[in-house]
Amino acid sequence: MALGNGYLGMRGCPEEGGPNVENSTLINGFYETHPILYGEEAYGFAKTGQTICNVTDTKTIKLFVDDEPFWLPHGNLLRYDRRLNMRAGTLDREILWETPAGKQVLITSRRLVSFPERHVAAVSYCVTLLNAEAHLVISSEMSAEQPTILTDTNDPRQTRLAVDRVLHPYSHYGNDRRIVLCHGTERSRLTLACAIDHEIETSCKYTHQLTHKEDFGQVAFVVEARPDCPVHLSKYMVYHTTHTASVEELCGRAEWTMDRIVGQGFAALLAAQRQYLDDFWHRSDVRVSDIWPEFVRRTTVEIQQATRFNLFHILQASARAEDTGVAAKGLTGQGYEGHYFWDTEIYLLPFLIYTSPRIAKNLLTFRYNTLPMARERARELGHRGAMFPWRTINGQEASAYYAAGTAQYHINADIMYALRKYVLATGDEEFLERCGAEMLVETARLWTDLGFYSPRQGGKFCINAVTGPDEYNTVVNNNAYTNLMARENLRYAVRTVHALRATKPEAYAALVHKTALVDAEVDAWTRAADSMFVPYDEALGIIPQDDDFLDDEPWDFENTPEDRYPLLLFYHPLDIYRKQVIKQADVVLALFLLGDAYSEDEKRRNFEFYDPLTTGDSSLSSCVEAIVAAQCGNMEKATEYALAALLMDLDDIGGNVKSGCHIASMGGTWMVCAYGFGGLRDYDGVLSFCPRRIPEMTGLLRFPLTYRGQVLEVDIGTETVEYTLREGESLVIHHEGEEVRLTRDQPKAFRQVRKW
Repeated sequence: MALGNGYLGMRGCPEEGGPNVENSTLINGFYETHPILYGEEAYGFAKTGQTICNVTDTKTIKLFVDDEPFWLPHGNLLRYDRRLNMRAGTLDREILWETPAGKQVLITSRRLVSFPERHVAAVSYCVTLLNAEAHLVISSEMSAEQPTILTDTNDPRQTRLAVDRVLHPYSHYGNDRRIVLCHGTERSRLTLACAIDHEIETSCKYTHQLTHKEDFGQVAFVVEARPDCPVHLSKYMVYHTTHTASVEELCGRAEWTMDRIVGQGFAALLAAQRQYLDDFWHRSDVRVSDIWPEFVRRTTVEIQQATRFNLFHILQASARAEDTGVAAKGLTGQGYEGHYFWDTEIYLLPFLIYTSPRIAKNLLTFRYNTLPMARERARELGHRGAMFPWRTINGQEASAYYAAGTAQYHINADIMYALRKYVLATGDEEFLERCGAEMLVETARLWTDLGFYSPRQGGKFCINAVTGPDEYNTVVNNNAYTNLMARENLRYAVRTVHALRATKPEAYAALVHKTALVDAEVDAWTRAADSMFVPYDEALGIIPQDDDFLDDEPWDFENTPEDRYPLLLFYHPLDIYRKQVIKQADVVLALFLLGDAYSEDEKRRNFEFYDPLTTGDSSLSSCVEAIVAAQCGNMEKATEYALAALLMDLDDIGGNVKSGCHIASMGGTWMVCAYGFGGLRDYDGVLSFCPRRIPEMTGLLRFPLTYRGQVLEVDIGTETVEYTLREGESLVIHHEGEEVRLTRDQPKAFRQVRKW
């Protein structure tokens, strides 16, 4: 039930302030730092942790009827309806409460966090007495008092919050129905200004009282309510943050925004929100109808709603994330401390690139803006080039456990993989020249510095002591995923540098000036890529996950109770590391991302080998396994894993949704639909489709794709697939290897769907 816009997020806590597990209001990129304490220090360990802050809460509206408080757990509710409205972008609630005195009170509310107005949230709150008169008090409150949140310190997925004060008071003032509170953090030196204002509409007599102090503000409306006479309160909430502006300037910004929003009114905010969502669904909606086999035991309505739920939360996590990344939990909770991971580039950006390329560009720009810190981190680790952080908010490494954090060098290649996908799908060569090429040079430098030519591997280029996506096998030699993705990174860097030198001499000169690039480096990248060692086992016909994986003792799955998962919460890391067990897709992920290099038979052999060893202890695994299973024709497995990804949060499959939604898994849901069941392939920027169906599937799958400013709609039925150029002049795609040309004059094409 959380709402957000990528900058500001509010948990779905009731207006009364509870009950709740976590009553968070979060701002993306607003964090406090703290020293990371180690039992034993070592050179190069991350020193400073970063934790997203629970900022000033403005959601609270308390109701008193004849001096009796309305509190959900104790109230006699004759009617209760609460809905996340994904078309309007609101959280709606309707309650009919009967007081102990027999008075019936209708309470309706509609809350929104605005997409068009980045700094704004609002709530429309209406109270109507149905069968009697009563004295009402509607208390609209704001509070910066931070409750201590106790977390399970044995669960690394949970937030470790500082127990001391986070928000320090700088200023507070009020006038009429408006209050402004200003606070700041001590160590990160970030400042927050928060304002609330109100409008009230009623024919009943009322007065209001205003109170404010350092950490609290209240506007209380005292109403003499009559039957069937609504009391309608509109509450406006504004948040502004800075690390440079003065307190006076920041409070002024909040008031400027508030003046404009109050002048427009709640109806205008609601209309603009609906318009924004209409545009989003037009570009992004995935329609499903009876495409799931009978054994799924879910209705089409449930599947459709869950699909849209996932897409809606991706939007809420990313839409206005304009100078930040996207946290693993978005702005739905404080899990993982609000950190950004590789999740963004591998699991979210495919959806955003093909539906909201502007947002994708913003997220890649954030990575570019942190390049100076990535260079500094590489030097700290003893490398040339740049090393992007495994987990971060401000661009500095915040992972306290190097084996499953810093050692995941593959994040460099993941970011460059996403860069290439973005440039090929959008044609944004200007971004590649201005930002991307510099990142490519620095990441390529790191790979050639990290690896070496091993005589024991026939002179092949090897990369040792790294961790791949699978965090149950850490600090290994020649992790296949890492080597394969590093090779792609190196080759893309070489192609980009050669292209700039040949066709954009000014851009090439600027790149050389910024990076001190020399020709010999580019030759070294080519040699390393061509000589990259990729493990292969002839007997099994598979790619070993790393040099030693096949020599490990298999995990005893048969005697591992179901309640002992995820393994990381019940077994010592060394017990896990020395066994043949996988937390999440690793080699299988490489087969998906680099799928054009592997045949269907190769994918099948690897999938069948690794699938029984994969615990699914990571929310990032199910979607990838579903895609590769679908590409191999194993539709039963594909459906099983697709359902797990789809319902990761609605069914609380991981048991930790209380800490926030799994935004990357939600992005994976879209990938399952497009790349798995939809048969999308986009290797080298060429859109091709190999849709498949099985006899049990009787419905359709429909989704749009934005490609180089044009919009293609793919509509897969039981026998045929319809391709429609919805916007644009001309587009060439491929169906089962056949070229298909769509134009404004001939925008549709029909082709047969092959059965498994």
